[in-house]
Amino acid sequence: MRDRSVLGPAAESTGGSSGGPTRVLVVLYAVFALAAGARAGVQLATRFHEAPVAYLLSALAAVVYVVATVGLVRGGRTGRRTALAAITVELVGVLVVGTLSLVDPAAFPDETVWSGFGRGYGYVPLLLPVLGLLLLRRRAGDPAGPA
Repeated sequence: MRDRSVLGPAAESTGGSSGGPTRVLVVLYAVFALAAGARAGVQLATRFHEAPVAYLLSALAAVVYVVATVGLVRGGRTGRRTALAAITVELVGVLVVGTLSLVDPAAFPDETVWSGFGRGYGYVPLLLPVLGLLLLRRRAGDPAGPA
């Protein structure tokens, strides 16, 4: 039975060229899901009145990261489409929120994961969806990759 996850058979071998980068991407998405979710949870529970939009955007980012992680790990046609949709939403979110947070800083009295294009997270939130989309594009053309 063929492995249908985006990690694919190449990821199972230590020498697979796509295994390492793909696994790193999946781990990054999982870490960002946890980080954004924990941060948003604390902010929403303790300081919601200070910056509700910023905190809700962080919660949205956490959900998007979870969906992307699940899609990447699940693989197959459905997993790939799920990951593609989530990562596209993520990229649009980073670009829109990043731009708005720089144009109108008063609208974002506290940082979100995506504000300042992910400045508070070393700009990884800006780089992550680009890498994710490139990975999905590459794996779609790989005969050993998901259908």
